[in-house]
Amino acid sequence: MATDTDGSVRRLYEEPPDGFVAARSAAIAEARKAGDRDAARRLAALKKPTVAAWVVNLLAIKRPDLIDELVELSSALRAAQRDLKGDQLRELSTQRRQFVSALVAAARKLAVAAGTPAARLPLGEVEATLTAALAEPEIASQVRTGRLIRAATYAGFGEVPRPRLRLVTDLPDEAAADEDTDDGEPEARVTAREKAVAEQRRREEEQRRREVERRRRELEREMGVATAAERRADAQLERAEAAERDAGHLVEDLDAELAELERRRTEAVADVARRKLARRTAEREAAAARRRVGDVQAALDDLTAD
Repeated sequence: MATDTDGSVRRLYEEPPDGFVAARSAAIAEARKAGDRDAARRLAALKKPTVAAWVVNLLAIKRPDLIDELVELSSALRAAQRDLKGDQLRELSTQRRQFVSALVAAARKLAVAAGTPAARLPLGEVEATLTAALAEPEIASQVRTGRLIRAATYAGFGEVPRPRLRLVTDLPDEAAADEDTDDGEPEARVTAREKAVAEQRRREEEQRRREVERRRRELEREMGVATAAERRADAQLERAEAAERDAGHLVEDLDAELAELERRRTEAVADVARRKLARRTAEREAAAARRRVGDVQAALDDLTAD
């Protein structure tokens, strides 16, 4: 019989994380009982979400309309950044902050309604994840599934704009005087100024490139460390889950042994009661036999005396 795997997955990621492992084990057991091995394998592969990821999942599951609006705003914001439309970009950035705040408030309300105290909610990580979803289509798609297992972050928002340069137009008094008297000097000064601006732009672009490269290397190192930590955490989680399953099986075996011992104890108690009754019956019969022997012996004694 087929199992409603998608429904089970939805319920797992909808419930608070502290009950995830037990709920997953129950869902796996139900799938195995139904004979749906594929569903059992899919459920066993699911990973426990962090509290922040659960809050975002809850928002995606309970309020998909808000996530749809987030995706639409994300597309508009990226389009404005590509076109470098300053006024529209500032307006959309303001909308982004306001909308993310509204999403965080909605997610907080859902999480509290699900039974998690507000003080335990990592709303900063929730906000960072939703902000990252606005910047990255891939993260937005992951948020939309309602199956995040950890929060997301984003180092910046959009492309790094080219620096705005301020032209230096203040000239010394003597040069200003020369400009009034020599027709050739103003053009030379303009050319020199343009060269200075170009050189300044080149230096700033080079500085920006080096900064971006430095930041990229830092993030790659952080990514390597985070990826290794994730692998270790996943391995530790798998070992813990396996240990939990083994402990559960041991408890089941001990419960079965305890039930068998209890049954045997009940039978032994009943057997003791039967044997005690038989002993008492034998004692009564022995006492009666001794009395009979005494009576016969007395009769013989009386007969001999006569």
